[in-house]
Amino acid sequence: MSRDIPLESYIVRPDPADARLTRRVSGLDQDGAPIDTAVTVERPLTLYLNGQEIVTMMTIGDYPDCLAVGYLLNQNMLRADDVVTGVDVDEETDTVVVRTARATDYEAKLKKKTLTSGCAQGTAFGDVMEVFDTVRLDPDARIRTSWLRTLSRTINLTPSLYLEAGAIHGSVLCRQDVPLLYMEDVGRHNAVDKVRGYMHLNGVAPEDKIFYTTGRLTSEMVIKTVQMRIPILVSRSGFTAWGVELARQAGLTLIGRAKGRRFIALAGTERIVFDAPPADGTDEDRRHQRKGSRDDD
Repeated sequence: MSRDIPLESYIVRPDPADARLTRRVSGLDQDGAPIDTAVTVERPLTLYLNGQEIVTMMTIGDYPDCLAVGYLLNQNMLRADDVVTGVDVDEETDTVVVRTARATDYEAKLKKKTLTSGCAQGTAFGDVMEVFDTVRLDPDARIRTSWLRTLSRTINLTPSLYLEAGAIHGSVLCRQDVPLLYMEDVGRHNAVDKVRGYMHLNGVAPEDKIFYTTGRLTSEMVIKTVQMRIPILVSRSGFTAWGVELARQAGLTLIGRAKGRRFIALAGTERIVFDAPPADGTDEDRRHQRKGSRDDD
């Protein structure tokens, strides 16, 4: 029987009670009856790197420092050894300025944009493979199927904006069967960037971690996970062909459709330790299978 992980195990987790992140809206339900429901709030955040405007993102607005630093790292505008001398957030103007000891100028790179398949119309600047081909992921990392079942159950039961209002994606950094960081945002890439920014600002090592996402396992999700040097990527959603191809190229363990005791692994299967009972058609497995008949957006 899987043990429950107390919410206190999280270093950071969603706060659905934060009044800034949701708003009550009145409407009608399917029977024409009045209804009052929570909807997710999104707002613009303009990011500057030193004196240069980089991008305006739509975000729920929490952890803007982590989002900004993580975005710059995942776009290869910050290097892993860059010294961040300050992150200034101005809520009145919806801006965040990241300052570094190294002088930066990305005018040429900003002219080259690749539209991603992520929601919130994210953009990847420059050559997205700049760092990807140089990363070597830890071959000794492991994931046990018992950990995977516990993580799926714990994350799905954690109070979150998704459960409160929907229209949101989550990214969770885990160690073994314990979730550590849980970030949410309207775009899956924003949620990933928040995790990376937190890791960078707080010196969290990636080698022994598992990365869980509620979104699809696309090429961009794989590239960002590899750039973060996390060896294992898990989702309750499905795969794209290029995502699988890139994961195999990088030696990333790629596990999708993880619900209950069921999952599909399409890359890096040598890291999986099968120590949990197999899925046997129990009520729990059938319930997760029904819920998982349609992937998250």
